[in-house]
Amino acid sequence: MGGEDARLRAVVSLAQAMAAAHTPRESWRAAALGARDALGGNFAALSVWERELGRLRVLVNEGERADGEEEFPDDETYPVHQFPEITEFLHERWAGGGEPNAWVETAVAPPEGDAGYCHERVTALRRRGRGCCVVAPIVLHGRAWGELYVARPVGAPVFDAADADFATVLASVAAAGISQTERLEEVRRLAFTDPLTGLANRRAVDMRLDEAIERHRVDGSVVSLVVCDLNGLKRVNDTLGHAVGDRLLERFGSVLSLCGAMLPGALAARLGGDEFCLLALGATPDEVVAASEQLCLRAGELELGEGVACGVASTGDPIGEVRSARRLFRLADAAQYRAKAARSVKPVVAGRDGAVLRLADAPPSPPHDRRRFRGRT
Repeated sequence: MGGEDARLRAVVSLAQAMAAAHTPRESWRAAALGARDALGGNFAALSVWERELGRLRVLVNEGERADGEEEFPDDETYPVHQFPEITEFLHERWAGGGEPNAWVETAVAPPEGDAGYCHERVTALRRRGRGCCVVAPIVLHGRAWGELYVARPVGAPVFDAADADFATVLASVAAAGISQTERLEEVRRLAFTDPLTGLANRRAVDMRLDEAIERHRVDGSVVSLVVCDLNGLKRVNDTLGHAVGDRLLERFGSVLSLCGAMLPGALAARLGGDEFCLLALGATPDEVVAASEQLCLRAGELELGEGVACGVASTGDPIGEVRSARRLFRLADAAQYRAKAARSVKPVVAGRDGAVLRLADAPPSPPHDRRRFRGRT
């Protein structure tokens, strides 16, 4: 009874840890740690089956890692033909009406022909100083998603059939948690992504900009904002149709993403309509201006449209104290307005064009200012 109670508590603990995870990494780590502790192992890993690439990719390694094993590896992968049980043994059992149960392997090879035996996995146990492992399939939406792997060191008790059955239960709990996290990630993605271009949306910019300005206030990190207005979209929509206009927006979005990659960690976003922006934290003002110049150049080379009006505002330029995201937005917007009015083929930079500061502080009155310099609630 005591053992059953302990395992029940372990299942509840794993479910709670998975429910508390907010990101995929947190979810993977919770699954591996929970299974390791519940099964009395000293190491656990979670891997995903990438069908299109024909490989198992390790997502997380937890516990006593061997040489070369990282907690969150970038490129630890194994061809599935080395682990046939994930693609063949499991499917054969399902086809026969069975369940995707876990199985045990030891560093001592079993008799030849034993179902589920995997020579590569046994070799890996020996190479890494592990005595045995239990492998449990992770099943999502009726398909093999990956596997949960828990190992014990040489000399420790070997996993038995009861452990394998328990591992199957733990894998089911982990699968439910992973599924929940994936749904949350999809909701977040939709909430912060522009559906047409795949770039970030205004909500994402507002959040990231608030965080960046807070960093600037704390440690002086340079925050730069590039606001762009795609010229000629209305003409394209009116003459060639909105489907072609959408293609222009998508194409410019790709150009913006490309130029944003010149600034590590920059956020490329569509604010709405024909308005886009780049938000950079840590880049120098000159680096941001250089990326903006490339953006103007490449936008001017697009087959459709009439280039882009681009305004830049950076806390690294002489623009005065910036204590709010709204202030930086108004400066970048004023610079963009100035570029559009002057039909400039290069970005206008606040602090380097004296008119921008005056324009931001005293914007034109309607009807001359078609946007009245966007504010933020």
